[in-house]
Formats: sequence, structure tokens, C-alpha cells
Amino acid sequence: MGRPFISLENVSFSYEEEGGKQVLKNINLQFEKGSFTAILGHNGSGKSTLVNLVPNFYSATKGQVLIDGVNADEYDRAALLSAVSVVPQKAVLFEGTIRSNLLMGNPNASEAELFAALETAQAAEIVCTKPNGIDEPVLRGGSNFSGGQKQRLSIARALVHGGRILILDDSASALDFATDAKLRAAIRKLSPAPTTFIVSQRAASVMFADFIIVLDEGRAVGQGTHEELLRNCAVYREIYASQFPDEAAKLSIPNNTPEGDAAK
Repeated sequence: MGRPFISLENVSFSYEEEGGKQVLKNINLQFEKGSFTAILGHNGSGKSTLVNLVPNFYSATKGQVLIDGVNADEYDRAALLSAVSVVPQKAVLFEGTIRSNLLMGNPNASEAELFAALETAQAAEIVCTKPNGIDEPVLRGGSNFSGGQKQRLSIARALVHGGRILILDDSASALDFATDAKLRAAIRKLSPAPTTFIVSQRAASVMFADFIIVLDEGRAVGQGTHEELLRNCAVYREIYASQFPDEAAKLSIPNNTPEGDAAK
């Protein structure tokens, strides 16, 4: 077996090098090229910080982040930014048109590439319903689009960018579950498949990932599939049971405390 595409080795992170509270603590993770990973946890658990270490938006306070065997701190900055497409928690559209926003991802993208990205991002219907189609004006801050529309168009822009690594940082929170599911299915069909990270607080958004990482207070307290984590991770069971109490009841999963008995 070759080396992993991305690895975090004994990574800790503090926002202040001296005396700052540790946001991530002793993280050891490996990701294969083309893998589809979800990261779940409560607010403040360190999810966004973890994925922001990959494009080197932050440098690890301790340990190292390796991409193709190269420390992210030593990776050529332009090459790294070209390799990674990030959709942040807050969707941002810029004044102009839908087309000009998409072309920020890649100014040389063809019409076909723009529409392929819109289809994958479940945003094609937005364009179809606008009088000017892809040239529909975008007001400052995208104020003439709903939260869900802004998220889908932001995802489309990231797909136009076309990096080998795709990070969706809680960027589908305004989407209904059906649209969210279609988005995830469409991303899985991309060829070549990007190494994808989906950050979410919604169990429904992560349960079908190849691999799920559960963070709690900066530590990776669970790793595995949905079924494995239901058996072995109290924090995952707690989150799942709080969002799917009926399903949890059928499985005899406690819905009020991470310290409850594991499902047998």
C-alpha cells in the first residue's frame, strides 16, 4: 500500500501559540485519494479548524499536515490553492452576474463546464428560473438570492475551480434534506473524483459517507461508518438520537446522554 494522499500526524492547534486554548488535540488521520469523508461534531468541536489545516489557511501548532507526502507549510502556496476548492460556512456571492461569480473559480471555464458545475451543485434550476439565465444580475452580497440558492451557487463556483480536494464546510446547511442528498450523490459521480470533506452538524448529511470522523472538544473521539459509530461512539449516538429520535428508539439508542449504554 502506498502512502495516503492526505495525513494529519499528531496535529494540535491553538489560535494563540502561547497560552491559547487548544482547538485540536493530537489528531492522527489518513485519507486516500478520491475518498469521501464527513466530519461531525457539536459547535466548537474543531470541525472547521481541522479542514482549514488542509489548504494551510492555518498551520498546525504541533505535528504536521502532509499532502502527497509534502508538509502543507512547505507546499507551494499557489499550487496548494489551485489543488483545493473550499466552500465556507457562510456562502458569499459577489456583485455582478451568476456567470461572473462562477468564473471566479476559473476564468477560463467553458460554458459546458459552468453548466456541469451548476448541475452537480443542484443549482441549474436556479439559472433556468431567472429571466437572464446564467447572466442574471447578482446584487451586492447576493441579496437577491435565498440562503439555499447562495449555498448552491457557491458550491458550483468551487466545482468550476476544479481542485483535487473539495471541502464543504457546513455549506449545505440551508438545503433541504432531499437537495442535500442529491448534491452528495452528484459529487460522488464526478470523474476524476475529488478527495472530499463534508463538515456538518446534521447526521443525515454524513451517514452515507465512506468514512465519518466525530470530533468532540478538539479530539477525534470516533472514526468509522455510520453503523460502526452507532455501535462504538457515544457522541455520534447522542447526535444521531437527538436528530432521529424515532429511529434511535427502534435501535434502543439513548437519546439524551453520550454516556448511555451502547446499542448491542
